[in-house]
Amino acid sequence: MAAPRPGEPVRGSSTGRPLMAALDLFGRRWNLRIVWELHHGALGFRALQQRCDNMSSSVLRQRLIELLDTRIVEQQPDTAYRLTELGDGAYRALRPLVRWSGDWATALADDPATQSRQAALE
Repeated sequence: MAAPRPGEPVRGSSTGRPLMAALDLFGRRWNLRIVWELHHGALGFRALQQRCDNMSSSVLRQRLIELLDTRIVEQQPDTAYRLTELGDGAYRALRPLVRWSGDWATALADDPATQSRQAALE
């Protein structure tokens, strides 16, 4: 499957809107995790694979190809991978979502109705 690009139809949308292409790209399994793991700095293939819970090398290779193609990640001459300026911008854009998700988790943990539903499911 080709990497999503703004201006072209993507999974779930034929409009080509940049947001829809970004949601398709980051909705693919492991892509957000790779961005998250690379935000501290460059990593080689094996180190990145380990940080991503030892995902299969073929899946990591495919995801890196997508992220390289979309200019989110670049490969350095020593074969390490790092975020580009666009990739760093994507990470910075995710930070408010990380804060929100913490608030969400706290709200659900403090909600007796949520706790009752979870207890019923167990």
